[in-house]
Amino acid sequence: MITSDELNKIPIFACLEEPERQRFANKAADMHLKSGEWLIREGDIPYFYVLLEGDLALIKDVLGQPREFHRYKVGAFFGEVPILMGAPAFVSVQAKAWCRIARFDRQQLQELIRDSAACSAIILQTMNARLASVQEWMKEIPSSRVFIVGSQYDTDCRDIRSFLSMNRIPYEWVDREREPDRVPICLPKDSSGPAVIVDRAFCVGQPPTVRKVAEALGIRTTPTRENYDVVVIGGGPAGLAAAVYGASEGLCVLLIERNAAGGQAGTSSRIENYLGFPNGISGDELSERALRQAGRFGAEMVLTREVQNIEPMTGGYCVEMDSGDRVMTKTVILATGVDWRRLDAEGVDELLGRGVLYGAARTESPTVIGKDVFIVGGGNSAGQAAMFFSNYANSVTILVRGAGLHLSMSQYLIDQLASKKNISIEPFTQVVSVGGGDHLETLCTSTKGSAPQTRKADALFVLIGADANTGWLPKNLQRDEKGYICTGRDVMDLPNWNGSRPPFLLETNLPGFFCAGDVRHDSIKRVSSGVGEGSMAIAFVHQYLALDQKAN
Repeated sequence: MITSDELNKIPIFACLEEPERQRFANKAADMHLKSGEWLIREGDIPYFYVLLEGDLALIKDVLGQPREFHRYKVGAFFGEVPILMGAPAFVSVQAKAWCRIARFDRQQLQELIRDSAACSAIILQTMNARLASVQEWMKEIPSSRVFIVGSQYDTDCRDIRSFLSMNRIPYEWVDREREPDRVPICLPKDSSGPAVIVDRAFCVGQPPTVRKVAEALGIRTTPTRENYDVVVIGGGPAGLAAAVYGASEGLCVLLIERNAAGGQAGTSSRIENYLGFPNGISGDELSERALRQAGRFGAEMVLTREVQNIEPMTGGYCVEMDSGDRVMTKTVILATGVDWRRLDAEGVDELLGRGVLYGAARTESPTVIGKDVFIVGGGNSAGQAAMFFSNYANSVTILVRGAGLHLSMSQYLIDQLASKKNISIEPFTQVVSVGGGDHLETLCTSTKGSAPQTRKADALFVLIGADANTGWLPKNLQRDEKGYICTGRDVMDLPNWNGSRPPFLLETNLPGFFCAGDVRHDSIKRVSSGVGEGSMAIAFVHQYLALDQKAN
């Protein structure tokens, strides 16, 4: 318990009268930290802290890497800046020795400022000095970790940019064709392929690939163990939720993702109907938070690896990746999501990646500035993409095969689209063909009751639903007629259920093999549903492992 006498030794409280000081002492939380423990994590709810004993380090995540900027000594206070600015904690704070800290909430800080002119002056002067130091600090920090040189129509360049964006790694991109003068002198100006420089020092070997860039950044691409309690395949909302809940509950978890965390949801420019985010949140920001959360709990995550085979083995399954690496696991959670459905129109395959794209990643915003953009699809993904690109493009046209958007899109998005002057919606319209030389230049559309028309087009984003890609999975894994994985009640009456008990709700016909998210038969295609199923799958993993222990 913190006493008034202890607070009297701290300059900010020494100016208070004894009754006031005692009142604050009675309201303070008495916190004790061992060396290495975290007091604050960046993004936490802010509090007002006073260091009574010990040594604390201020650590800021800079371009994905922790960096120590300041040390707090006994008597120092901190936390006032985010509270007074109405923001989450800007930095992390870690104990460098045994520490004792007094913690006050927002109300106590406001009372100090309101009731004591002397305290108010100290707090506000310190705050101003800290904000001034931030300005100097920002001048020294590089704006990005990765420098990319390449064409907007180069598939490798786009894949690298998309990977970096979805993993929240700042990068700078120079279009070799538009800005040849900005190409660094260390790179050949006549090269046609992309070039990548990491941390201003390391040039990724030619030809640069997503995996090479990931390894240069220190991102894990191979597992560290041979055996796991659960292997989660897929890093979308369902897979990330499974990793978070599994690791937090003590399971040894490996998550394998072939590209970047977030899946299709990670490419969404803004998700506004997800619980707890009244102002919306982008898909990549949501997935980045979940990835960081899973890592904090101890989940191991391997990116840029694709699972190619899963074989039942005694005591579990053997999971084989494209690198040839194999790991053993007691259970599997399949959360691979689905792939964008292909557009059946002439010329699409030839111009894929050169103006015609599946999905609508935020990384495409620089490529559509001042241009005429077309979006095929009538679901929420199409609406979110249209709203995002309307801030950059000259015009955005949504092509809908049906009568309109009211049957396939949330009303809040329909209302938002109506408020944008440069967004138009064309019902009963389909793409017949696309044309162009080395990139998209035109598209031909057919509208019900009208003759086909050809129009100028700079970009075509296709968001027309998705299909399950499950052909690589074990042949005896039960699927429906469209390739989606059957679970729970859908496999109970089938002859290939080989368990001695009814399957768990998210369990496939292979015992200990679970499925969650969009790739599951009859799942609800929503981010929140995927998160829910991922966490539920972990509950069933626990039950399955408990049954296995009883049998042994």
